[in-house]
Amino acid sequence: MTQTPESLSVQQGDSATISCKASSAISAIDDDLAWYHQKAGGAPKFIIDFNASMTSGRYKGSGYDYDLHLTISNVQAEDARVYYCQQHEATPYTW
Repeated sequence: MTQTPESLSVQQGDSATISCKASSAISAIDDDLAWYHQKAGGAPKFIIDFNASMTSGRYKGSGYDYDLHLTISNVQAEDARVYYCQQHEATPYTW
């Protein structure tokens, strides 16, 4: 799994998009990819699955097969820090 960009600076209230490139196709039917947010000093916290709905509050997933995206709308200060995508297509699960 390869994420881009490595870092991103946005203004509060704007939207931000993070992309994840998989080495094998990801299935939306089987929820084979998930996005996580890790705040300073904390463990990664589940945000959203890559599936048919792909929306949760200000978070929206998009893309298909090898190229997946997470868009955060109305970015707030608490959205800062690290985001991860994790594939569940094959074990071991990878970030």
